[in-house]
Formats: sequence, C-alpha cells, structure tokens
Amino acid sequence: MSAVRRVQQWATFGRMWYLYDCKWQNPLDSADKIVPYLDGSHKPIFHPLNDSGDHVVVINSRDIAFPGDEWEKRVYFHHTGYAGGATWTLAWQLHEADPTMIIRKTIYNKLSKNLLRRGRMARLHIFPDDKIPDSILKNVSGQMRQLRPVPRRLDHYPQEQVENFPKIFDWPKDHVIN
Repeated sequence: MSAVRRVQQWATFGRMWYLYDCKWQNPLDSADKIVPYLDGSHKPIFHPLNDSGDHVVVINSRDIAFPGDEWEKRVYFHHTGYAGGATWTLAWQLHEADPTMIIRKTIYNKLSKNLLRRGRMARLHIFPDDKIPDSILKNVSGQMRQLRPVPRRLDHYPQEQVENFPKIFDWPKDHVIN
C-alpha cells in the first residue's frame, strides 16, 4: 500500500480533532453542524453502533447569539433526581451562571439517544473564550467553518476606508441628532 493510501486510511479510522468558533453563532444551528463530527457520520465507515467519532473543541461559547427574543423565551430543564427537584431556567440566566452549559445541553439533546451518547459527549471540549490549554491545542488538526460570518465593528475598519465609503448624501454641518 502506498504512503498516500496509508495516510487516507489513517485519516478515516483515526480520531481527528476539530476546532469550532461559536462567536456570534446560533447554538441550535451549531449543534447540527457539530453532532455529525462527534458521532462519526461524516466518515465513510459510519455505522450507528460503531463509535468512530472525532473530538470537537468549541471556543468562544460566551459569545453565542440567539435570534430574536430567545434569550428571554427559551427555557432549559434540569432535574436533581429527588422528588420535587425539577427546575426550569431561562437561557440568559443559565448562560450567566455557566457560559458553556447552553452549548453542552444543546449538543447533548441533538445526539442520538443510546448508550454511546455519554462517550461522544466526553469528546466535546467547550471553552468560554479562545484560551485553550496547550495539551488540547497541539492535537487540533482541522477547523470547521462557521455558519454565519462574524461582522466587523466599525472601529476595526481603517479611518480612510470609512471616509471613502460611498454616501447617498451628506448631512448638513448644523444638523443635530436627538
């Protein structure tokens, strides 16, 4: 077998490490993109009972974005296991307490409900910002594309580019905005 074919075979059967940036991404859509990598359904050797998934490192989970008023409307359920231990927490309260929990719960609910789910969740590494330990960063071998482009802030553009941007009309010098 040639060296190229051997590398292709290793890439198919080996566990790869992928990096995903959650900044300004909808967690529900992000989970749809991350789950195939965790359960291995993106590989040609996929079988539902075979555990051939990859590791996924999720960064910037503190900067996720829900559409509309979902921060106030979406509710997450938790049960302690004791009688009367059910609680429902709003998304903004859960995110304030733990910035990684919304991504973790969303991906956990999107994975198939079988005995392999907890093992697949063990290969998910979530960080609230872009600081990743070196022991994990040295394993990362690929990056997943973001679903939504992150817009640049106006103060990140050079001043000459802002001034040369085409304008429909110029405001008068004595115009006051209330």
